[in-house]
Amino acid sequence: MTHQISFRVRYGETDQMGVVHHGNYALYFEMARIEWMRELGVSYKAMEESGIALPVVNLTVNYRKPLFYDDELTVTTQLKGLPTATIKFEFEIQNQNKELCSTAEVTLVFLNNSTRKPMRCPQELLERIQASCN
Repeated sequence: MTHQISFRVRYGETDQMGVVHHGNYALYFEMARIEWMRELGVSYKAMEESGIALPVVNLTVNYRKPLFYDDELTVTTQLKGLPTATIKFEFEIQNQNKELCSTAEVTLVFLNNSTRKPMRCPQELLERIQASCN
C-alpha cells in the first residue's frame, strides 16, 4: 500500500540558509501518514476519539539531499507489513526534480488511552488494510 502527497516547503520551515530544518521532517512524515490513513478510509481523529493513540516509538531518517524554501516535495508513504500492536511505515521524499532527498522508517504503537498500555491494531483498520492489498 503506497500513498503520495505533495506540497511546497514554507519559509518558516527553513533555517537562515534556506534549508529545511531537520525537525520538520517528522512533521512531513506525520502529514503523509495521516493522509495514507484517510485514503484508506480511516480517520485518525476518530481513532483518537475512540480512545486509541498512536505514539511514535522509533523514527530513523536518512538525509540525502537538502530541501529548500519553496521546493515542491512529494512524500511517498508505504506500509511495511501488516500491523500487530505496532505499525511500521517507510517514507521517501523527492523534490520537484524527482531527486531522492530523504528516506525514513517510523514505528508507532497502538495504545489504549485509558490504560496507557499497548493493544492490538483495531480490527477495522486491519480489515481495510487487508482489503486494499487484495
